[in-house]
Amino acid sequence: MYLRRVSRKNKDGSTVAYLQLAHNEWNSEAKYAKARVIYSFGREDQLDVNALRRLVESISRYLSPEEALRAQASIGQIADFTFKSAKRLGGVWTLDQLWKQLGLDQIIQTLLVGRKHDNNVERLIFTMVANRAVDPTSKLGLQEWIRKEVALPGLNEAHVHQFYRAMDLLLGMRSQLEEQVYFATADLLNLEVDLIYFDTTSSYFEVEPQEAPDGEQLRKLGYSKDKRPDLLQVVIGMAVTKEGLPIRCWVWPGNTADKTVVEEAKKDLVGWKLGRVINVMDRGFSTEDNLTTLQRAGGHYIVGEPMRSGKKIVDEAMARKGRYQKIRDNLEVKEIVVGDGEKRQRFVMAYNPKEAEKEKKQRERLVQDLESALEDLHQLPEKKHTKAACALRSHKLYGRYLRQLKDGQLRINRQALHDAERYDGKYLIRTSDDTLSAEEIALGYKNLIAVENGFRTLKSTLSLRPMYHRIEDRIKTHVLINWLALLLIRLAELKTGDTWPTLRRTMDQLVLGKFSSQNGDFYQRTELTAEQSQILKILGVEAPQKIIRIDLKA
Repeated sequence: MYLRRVSRKNKDGSTVAYLQLAHNEWNSEAKYAKARVIYSFGREDQLDVNALRRLVESISRYLSPEEALRAQASIGQIADFTFKSAKRLGGVWTLDQLWKQLGLDQIIQTLLVGRKHDNNVERLIFTMVANRAVDPTSKLGLQEWIRKEVALPGLNEAHVHQFYRAMDLLLGMRSQLEEQVYFATADLLNLEVDLIYFDTTSSYFEVEPQEAPDGEQLRKLGYSKDKRPDLLQVVIGMAVTKEGLPIRCWVWPGNTADKTVVEEAKKDLVGWKLGRVINVMDRGFSTEDNLTTLQRAGGHYIVGEPMRSGKKIVDEAMARKGRYQKIRDNLEVKEIVVGDGEKRQRFVMAYNPKEAEKEKKQRERLVQDLESALEDLHQLPEKKHTKAACALRSHKLYGRYLRQLKDGQLRINRQALHDAERYDGKYLIRTSDDTLSAEEIALGYKNLIAVENGFRTLKSTLSLRPMYHRIEDRIKTHVLINWLALLLIRLAELKTGDTWPTLRRTMDQLVLGKFSSQNGDFYQRTELTAEQSQILKILGVEAPQKIIRIDLKA
C-alpha cells in the first residue's frame, strides 16, 4: 500500500495532480500487477493536509519511533528541532537488558499478583537496583536522578514515597525472589553448584548509639569489620558460587557472632534442594557445632582452621611431618589425617613460598624498628621511660615480640620470633569430603576471595555504607537491593571478563538527546561506538533503538 500521485494535462496546457491511496493487485489476464485505488485525497493543490496527518498518526502507532518520525517528516509535520538536553543511557540500558535476561521483570510481576500495588512497582525496584550500580544516591535523591541525569527504560519520573512503598513490597517477596533468581541465574549460565562460599561482614550507620530508639533489635554495637566499633551496625552474610555470583544474602543484628549464623544459612540453602553442596567458610566458622551443622542432610565443608587456636586436633595436625606437593607456582600442599575411625579428621596444609618470604621480610623490618625503639628507651628520663615502655608492651604488633626481665627491662623475645616463622605462608584447611583431592581443597578454599570481592564491591562500588535507614524492614530491603545490583554487576563481569567500573564508564558515554520543536519532542541516542557494540554483543543484549520516543503536541 502506498500514496500514489497521478496527473493529467488540461486543454490550456496546465497540469493537475491528484493524490490517491492505492495498492497493487496481480492481474492474471494481463500477467502484471495493476494499481487499485482505495481512497482518493483529491487534487494536490487542494489537499486536506489534516486528514493526511490523522492517517499518518494512526498508522504511526504501529511503527517504530524512527519510522514514525520519517513518515511525519514526509508530510511536513515535523518542524526544525532544537537540541534541549541529554541524559546518560548506556549504563542503565545494559543493566535493564541483563535484568530481563534473568527474567527478573517477569519474576517480580508474578510475585506481585494478589498484592495491592501500582503498575510500575517492577520499574521502581529496577530503578533502585540500577542506581546502586551506576550512581548510588539516597531514595530522596532518586527523584532528581531520574528527572535530570539518566534515561531509565519505562520510567520517566517517580516520587520518594513510591520508592518506599516498592521497598516494602520487595521485602514481602524476598524468600521467593531469592530462590527464583538463583535458579534463573543457574539456568542462564549452566552453573554447577558444588562449592558455595559463605562469609559475613558488617555495615554501620551514622547514628550515635544513644540516639537509637528503645527496643532497637537490628542496629547494635558489635565487632566492626569496618573498624567503626563506635557506631551501630548490622551483620551481613552472603553465599557466593565459585564463579563469584552472589546467590543469597542475610541480615542479622549487629552484635551477632559469626559462629552463630551458620545454622540459619545452612537451613535456608538446604531448602533449595541444590544437591551435593560443599560449603566453603573462613576460620571464624570452624567451631565443632558449626561443622556438625554443615554436615547435616549430606552436606560437606571446607573450612579454614586457626593455627594458633590451641585446639588439640589442630596442634596434632601442625605437628605431623610430610613433604609438600607443588600444584601451582605459588602453592604447595600436603595432606594430613588425624585420628582413626569416627574420630578421623582430614586436613590440608597449604604453603605459599612468596607469601612466606613476604612475611619474613615484614618481621625483619619490625625487629629493626623494635631495636631502635628499645635503644631510644635508654635515653628517656624515668617517667617518660616507663610510659614509653608500657606503650611498646601493649602495642598490637610489637608487644607479641617483647619480654620483660625481672628488673623491668624490655628485650626482644627471640623464641616468639622463632615460633612465628613456623606459620609463615601457611594456612590449615579442614574438610569432611574424602572425594576431593588436596589440590581441589586448597584451590577451593583459596577462592573464598570471591566473597571478599563481593563485600568489597558492596561497600565501595555500590556504596552500601554508611546506611541511613532507621526502620528495620527498610534496612533489610536496602541490603537486598544492593545484592540484586551486585548480581547484575557480577553477571556483566563474568560474561565480558572486564570490571564493572570500566564497563560502566564505556556504556555511560551512550547518551539520549532530547530535541524539541513547535510540534513536539523526540528522543534520539548517540551513535554506538565499536567498543559499546562489542560489549552489547558479548552480553547478548540488543542495542537501544536510534530514536527512543516521540511526543507530539495535541
